Amino acid sequence: MTVSDDGGSSGRIRRAFGLPPPGDLRNCLAALSDDEALLTQLFQYRFTQGSDLDGHSFGNLFIAALAGVKGSFDRGILEAGRVLAIRGRVLPSTLVDVALAADKSPLLEARAVRIEGESLIPEVPGRIRQVHLEPNDPPAFPETIHAILNADMIVIGPGSLYTSVLPNLLVPEITAAIRASRAFKVYVCNVATQPGETDGYDCLEHQGALDSHLGRGLVDVMVINNQTQDGLPPGSDPVGEPGGGAGTVPLYATDLIDEKRAWRHDSVKLARTLIDLLEERTGPLDHPVSIHGEQVSGLN
Repeated sequence: MTVSDDGGSSGRIRRAFGLPPPGDLRNCLAALSDDEALLTQLFQYRFTQGSDLDGHSFGNLFIAALAGVKGSFDRGILEAGRVLAIRGRVLPSTLVDVALAADKSPLLEARAVRIEGESLIPEVPGRIRQVHLEPNDPPAFPETIHAILNADMIVIGPGSLYTSVLPNLLVPEITAAIRASRAFKVYVCNVATQPGETDGYDCLEHQGALDSHLGRGLVDVMVINNQTQDGLPPGSDPVGEPGGGAGTVPLYATDLIDEKRAWRHDSVKLARTLIDLLEERTGPLDHPVSIHGEQVSGLN
């Protein structure tokens, strides 16, 4: 998970305690918990009274406290997973204090300006040309590299393209490990554009951003949504199929829309699609797994 967030509760904890920002890690811990509904509500709870805690997420404070008790951020995350009885593991891309910057061209102008700080990037009008980590070569968290090299399947995305997905991949050792891994590699394209980041993008422009930052051939296939939808937030549009031209990797198009939240993927539809694609490559998997109460094929 990315550790470049500098806004909100995560940013305040980062500045106050010198810890990596816990926000994205907190979201993953809550999602992987066996009691997802209750713990998501608890972990995402934000204090609204009291000058010291106002705006803080309970989950962020919980992770920061565990980091203090266990003596390090990575051990705090591991312990949080145990306390919450999560399925799987949540690993940071790096433990180095990194910042995200973007070169962004103002509307109708060719020149680019440098935007410093992840939280500011979507706020400045214009088109993102490039994003950078500062420092630009942080060491990866070793256990993350080990997990990548031993994975059966690597799924990149969905998520904010420039401020959530790419920051992980800009850690050089992460991308090198993905290329070295023998896993089946899939990029899941977002179903809706994100204001300030991917305005007007179709799926090939998402793929092009990966290629321009990381080089071609990082993934084996890109999964895209082909179901039209209404009810998107203001400023967002469906990420459409390519109008012309071919991408640098094969596309797999299917219905992935969450019918109640049209700007998001349906987790069960996406899980089934990914497992079907993996089984096409490897053959039937050995064990079933329950996803939101529904049983589908599962990983070994």
